Amino acid sequence: MARLTIKGISKSFGATSAVRDVFLDVEDGELVCLLGPSGSGKSTLLRMIGGFEEPTAGNILIDSKDVTSMPPEKRPTGMVFQSHALWTHMDVFNNVAFGLKLRRLPKADIRERVEQALVLVGLADYAKRMTTQLSGGQQQRVALARSLVLEPKILLLDEPFASLDQHLRERLREEVRDIQQRLGITTLFVTHGQDEALALADRIVVMRDGCTEQIAPPDRIYRQPETEFVAGFIGSMNFVRTTVRGGVSQHAAFALSVPVADGEVVLAVRPEALSLVAANGMGGGIVHRSIDFGTHKIVEVDLADGARVKAMTSSNSAWAKGASVEPVASAFRAFRDNRLVHESGAIAARQNDRVFGHA
Repeated sequence: MARLTIKGISKSFGATSAVRDVFLDVEDGELVCLLGPSGSGKSTLLRMIGGFEEPTAGNILIDSKDVTSMPPEKRPTGMVFQSHALWTHMDVFNNVAFGLKLRRLPKADIRERVEQALVLVGLADYAKRMTTQLSGGQQQRVALARSLVLEPKILLLDEPFASLDQHLRERLREEVRDIQQRLGITTLFVTHGQDEALALADRIVVMRDGCTEQIAPPDRIYRQPETEFVAGFIGSMNFVRTTVRGGVSQHAAFALSVPVADGEVVLAVRPEALSLVAANGMGGGIVHRSIDFGTHKIVEVDLADGARVKAMTSSNSAWAKGASVEPVASAFRAFRDNRLVHESGAIAARQNDRVFGHA
């Protein structure tokens, strides 16, 4: 097993900075997700760790050994790409065995290790199949086996499930997590899917414009986002722009105590931290629609200023379209210039994973 240390890594392509001054320690056996939108630098960072891109500045250490200038084939890393990158003229066995043959291992050792790797990824009976005869999920398992058979100290996964359908993606990510935990292998996983990061990671690195916005365990990222960007990127979040005067929000529907300097702030409220009561005065909103997810409902409410917020309610709630309601926030965070300036209340544990991904 191995520990990964990234010290001030940067990467520029001409005048464009893809990654800027990233510091990260990944502990032995830890699974860390690099999460961010397209162009955030997460794949470039992963490729630098694997040796496929040369850093402009900084150092990469594996078990305290500097591997920054070491070529990919010399590093104790294994990389699984989104495209699978399998050889179509070879069967499954030879695809998985390819790296071992380059190392000139004895044939008996190669066979034993390949067979063990195929059992590990659930393809023990597919050794003689051509890769063109496999489904997308099976091809991804072959790509994973090809990396694991080399017994890398660090496994690098670059959006390996992006091309698969939702159900297959969910099943494979659970299998990968089980394999990672059984082997205890240090792993970095690149994704732009928040649900994958929340389901897989011990810690999440949220990236934006080549920089790290926040590094923390999933629950902390969800409940305690440190920037407005992270608050909006992870899970479903209501944002309400308001002006603070004398420590009180001037928004008609969110007249909350916000003890910060006067000026504009953005209030961030999770749907599960927002409840609804029947309106008995001005400043509320009108129910736009109610969406039933079986275990709960999401009620969308149009406010007087044109904003729309979402509240998570019980499955037996009966808010009708057009009803006048008042939103009540039990917890919120206030941001100014993307930075957290105030927090109030505690955001409860998520009630159902399906709250993630709601538009």
